[in-house]
Amino acid sequence: MPQNIPFHIVLIEPEIPPNTGNIARLCGATGTVLHLVGKLGFSTDDRQLKRAGLDYWSEVDIHYWDNLDALKRAYPDGRFIYTSKKAARPHVKAEFRNGDFIVFGKETVGLPEELIRANWENTVRIPIFGKVRSLNLSTAAGIVLYEALRQTGRLEDPEPGADERDS
Repeated sequence: MPQNIPFHIVLIEPEIPPNTGNIARLCGATGTVLHLVGKLGFSTDDRQLKRAGLDYWSEVDIHYWDNLDALKRAYPDGRFIYTSKKAARPHVKAEFRNGDFIVFGKETVGLPEELIRANWENTVRIPIFGKVRSLNLSTAAGIVLYEALRQTGRLEDPEPGADERDS
């Protein structure tokens, strides 16, 4: 039986309210903790943000941090996996563990180059084919999170009654 230690989605300075709302909904649906780090490009009472999350806000374990260092100090044993289209290793080759922190950068520029370089061995990418430069942030978060859930066996034994809920 898989351990139910939650994953963590970390958004560094997200800019677009609907993306963050969709990711909050994803976190609520999967028991994932959401961390919003740094200056947000919107107010958390933004109408678009609430609309994307609908009435699920009470289901989201959400935390706010001034910077990534503060988050890392609060979780000194946390393992952080960074995402970047510049990474060499695809997300399906990462070895996710229960409790991992999956870090995403802001929509317009991604994660800072120095952060990627300093954590190269823990940085993954989602393969993209063709001329599209990147995926939508909430799509990317869903892809990586569900791969992590799959790898850790969390998709094999869903919570009782989960399939009876509205989708």
